[in-house]
Amino acid sequence: MQAMLKRCFTLVEIMIVVAIITLLAAIGIPGLLRSRLTGNEATAIRGVKSIATACEVYRAAQISPIYPATLNNLTNVSPPYISSLGPGDPVTKAGYTYTLTGTENSFYVIANPTQPGSTGIRSFCVNETGNLYSQTSSMAGGCSGSVLN
Repeated sequence: MQAMLKRCFTLVEIMIVVAIITLLAAIGIPGLLRSRLTGNEATAIRGVKSIATACEVYRAAQISPIYPATLNNLTNVSPPYISSLGPGDPVTKAGYTYTLTGTENSFYVIANPTQPGSTGIRSFCVNETGNLYSQTSSMAGGCSGSVLN
């Protein structure tokens, strides 16, 4: 009777495969996380620019030109001036929290990361001048930092 030969992986072969998989994961995961941060920041930039455009449309539609005081003035009307954010003030979307502060002659829209370093690194702001500002710390009370336009 011929002896049956069993073919199995040795412990060394399995350890080599696990080491290769671990190495590939260590190389790939940081890149995936960075691309998520970049995507969130791009969404935040588009968001503050869209809100700024909605503020200008709102002002143009008023009998006596005035900027909206909060995001609720843009979203809680029919039809809304901007519908992509949904109702609320502030609004959180794609890892960023958006706030709008407006007066009769000025406004600023701020997008701060909900978890700095995890959902985004930079904060963004647009005011009535249309300039886009960015800085690495949270913004509050107005636009500051470097101009990105």
